[in-house]
Amino acid sequence: MTAEQSTYSYLTAYQAVAPALPGNDLPWLQEFRNEGLKAFEAHGFPNLRDEEWRYTNLALLNKTVFAPVDDSTVASAWLDGYRLDNAWSVVLLNGRFAPQLSNLAGLPAEVSIKSLRDEPDAAQQHLGQAVTNAEHSLVAFNSAWFGDGVIIEIAANHQMTQPLQILHVVTANEALAASRNLIVLHDGAEAEVVETYIGSADSYFSAVVNECFLAANAGLTLHKLQAEAEKACHFGGTYIKQARESRFVHHNFGFGAVLARSDIHSNLDLAAECHLNGLYLGTGRQHLDNHTRINHLQPQGISREFYKGVLDKRARGVFQGRVIVVENAQQTDSEMNNRNLLLSADAEVDTKPQLEIYADDVKCSHGVTVGQLEEKSVFYLQSRGVDAESARNILTFAFANEMVDKVDNAGLKALLLEQLAIRFPAMEL
Repeated sequence: MTAEQSTYSYLTAYQAVAPALPGNDLPWLQEFRNEGLKAFEAHGFPNLRDEEWRYTNLALLNKTVFAPVDDSTVASAWLDGYRLDNAWSVVLLNGRFAPQLSNLAGLPAEVSIKSLRDEPDAAQQHLGQAVTNAEHSLVAFNSAWFGDGVIIEIAANHQMTQPLQILHVVTANEALAASRNLIVLHDGAEAEVVETYIGSADSYFSAVVNECFLAANAGLTLHKLQAEAEKACHFGGTYIKQARESRFVHHNFGFGAVLARSDIHSNLDLAAECHLNGLYLGTGRQHLDNHTRINHLQPQGISREFYKGVLDKRARGVFQGRVIVVENAQQTDSEMNNRNLLLSADAEVDTKPQLEIYADDVKCSHGVTVGQLEEKSVFYLQSRGVDAESARNILTFAFANEMVDKVDNAGLKALLLEQLAIRFPAMEL
């Protein structure tokens, strides 16, 4: 199919799907969906002519018209392999909240978790407030097609005693798993959320948008493990509004899917902090795109960004990091680094760090490296009795593990190391 035919097919399919989407009887939500549908109709999926997408070709999405599916089944033992101990869990099965698979026992009264399908009115205050359909047409696509999601709200000054894991699970071939999630922290609240994306189906499309709202002095640590199936397509966008003196920490691990794009965009108010860490591992013909944007909108903001990539065989990685400091955002302190390791002659990375500074009293820097393993280091290990292949594995693991070590959650760290071993079995972790 051409891109135009694909867009037409989705628009035609939408007419059959729309009556079953949540909030069909709510005028405000219908208007929200219609605006998303119009934006998608006008632009289709993003293409290489869009500056923000010039390195990522979404032609693969034009080959299949992915569609929402009804509830399906999932093997509990397989799912349990991804559950974190000592964590509450919300399972979104094929994009829909699955209470029978979730574990919210003992959740304190200060934490509210609702299904967007069951209680769509609860989303009205925040839906579309951290990101608009004008961002790009995959956001608009999500606005029209989302079938469920969770609304998480944490009361003022409450500190969650254990993490909340959101398990996004896809089990049906050619499924569209589109969900919208809202995370709202009131003044002084603290939370840790772990997003885990997995799939047992062959080919499917995960299209998820998170909107996060951090009130004054609130703190959110958000982890993302994207370990989708080998032929899956993934889009995950997280958009954050940070009030004064709030803190946002994000650890982003992109391991799976044949085509994946991850957007992390944050807007910082007075003296807010934003820390973005990421690791993408690609092999075979994987294409992994990471797009970040930090807007310093008020003075005294702090941002730190550190992404690493390891690419083998014919994999391609993309990193686009953009920091914007507006004229009023004096005394901004920002650092951005992206380092990449290419393990084969056919692997490729496109990296594009950007600083846009309109204030004069700031401290901002960025750095980029793209390279291969140092033969001197390999030779050094060989001189200590390590064979050449093991020496390369040790050095590659050390490069990647620096990002895993930044995670404090022991259960998640163990899961990440398991995923590293799956993607790079020769690493001998």
